[in-house]
Amino acid sequence: MFAHILSCAIRGLDGAVVTVEVDIAGGLPSFTVVGLADTAVQESRERVRAAIRNSGFSFPMRRISVSLAPADMRKGGPAYDLPIAVAMLMATEQLRTLHTKTAFLGELGFDGSLRSTDGMLPMVIAAREAGMTHVVVPQAAASEAALVNGIDIVPCNTLRRVVDYLEGRVKIAAPAALPTPDQSPDMVDFAEVRGNQHARRALEVVASGGHNILLTGAPGSGKTMMARALWGILPLLTEVETLEVAKIRSIAGILGRDGFMSRMRPFCAPHHTTSIAGLVGGGAARIKPGMVTLAHRGVLFLDELPEYGSKLEVLRQPLEDGSITISRAHGSVLMPANLMLVAARNPCPCGWRGDRERACTCRLLELERYAKRVSGPILDRIDMHLDMPRIAVGQLLSVARGESTADIRTRVEVTRARQYARQGCTNADMSQVQIKQWATPNESGSALLARATEKLMLSARAYFRVLRVARTIADIEGHDSVCTEHIAEALQYRGQVDAPRV
Repeated sequence: MFAHILSCAIRGLDGAVVTVEVDIAGGLPSFTVVGLADTAVQESRERVRAAIRNSGFSFPMRRISVSLAPADMRKGGPAYDLPIAVAMLMATEQLRTLHTKTAFLGELGFDGSLRSTDGMLPMVIAAREAGMTHVVVPQAAASEAALVNGIDIVPCNTLRRVVDYLEGRVKIAAPAALPTPDQSPDMVDFAEVRGNQHARRALEVVASGGHNILLTGAPGSGKTMMARALWGILPLLTEVETLEVAKIRSIAGILGRDGFMSRMRPFCAPHHTTSIAGLVGGGAARIKPGMVTLAHRGVLFLDELPEYGSKLEVLRQPLEDGSITISRAHGSVLMPANLMLVAARNPCPCGWRGDRERACTCRLLELERYAKRVSGPILDRIDMHLDMPRIAVGQLLSVARGESTADIRTRVEVTRARQYARQGCTNADMSQVQIKQWATPNESGSALLARATEKLMLSARAYFRVLRVARTIADIEGHDSVCTEHIAEALQYRGQVDAPRV
């Protein structure tokens, strides 16, 4: 007896259709799964056996062979439990009716219940692109799967209900998709930020052009608050970007954890003890995204930057290319990582170097060691470097409110729209050809940049990053060309790109 149905697998950040074939033959009882299946798939034998019995069906005591095709693609995770069980019921003629264009996804419990698995969203997308018209998913993943248009989602909570649906005994209503609000309770409103007008202006430039920034200041100067305030002024995700971010979060297993899929851009703030694999991604059976990929289209906030040490070197490729390649023995995966890096650090180990009121207690050797914790190549990839002095007590106690996040976000959206209309991307993502075409300054601006490059010993990379920032400043001001004042402001944001002066 033979039966086959369709399911899906995860390959990188995309789904792929998998054919599940079940053959039941004579001989001693056995249960074999082939097709490059990992441990979780091999363990499905026990889950499927118990689920079929506890759902009121008969489990065949014969020689059972399960094949997951294509055989040369590695299969991981428990999402094949349901398709194996359904194919087995078909092979034993306990299920006689099946929609030919239906895919099945889900993990089975011993009692026959259906549980959600990671990566449900990209697998549903793969089923739709393969021509499937229906996909049966666990009830817990229904709202996530419903984000995909053009395919009917069939949510079920047990194996018995799946069979009842396939044989036409019950009808199942389509689920509602996850809500997509455009606010977050963790957002800091710029109206509540006191002082630091220079920093407010710099963060508007950062948000408008998608640039990286390093904030240097004493403890309590507002670096973390500014970073979270920046999150609120970023434009909302577009529909295409929302689905792109949702796929990443689905594979990471965190999509819909709070009951919604926010249209605000991702904001990831890993602790400095996070491992390299946690930052860039990895895994033995299946490569999962790390923090740089979870921050795709959003912000990666690294507080206490020097504490990350040599782990920062893994950020060179994503900061330069907007993606990262992860290679393992079983293959390589290209992960998207088009992010805005917002980093913060103290000016020295004690934190008070350069402060107007407190004296620095660090020795020269300590300052030198602190300076070497962040390498020159990483600092060179950060567009803007901003010193943040401590806020005076009078400003902290002021009742005057600043400009709100909503007002600043409106200007940022207008500025970004101007960039996309001109070159199809943000200024931070401009190519060398686009820089030459759209960001070449006037004669006096070019002369100023040439003198600054020689005096500050800027690298070629830093030179072009200054031009990108200047182009953003010109866009904020509504200028078609880059002028001297735009170059001058962009150079102010380069600041002291080396570690604290010793």
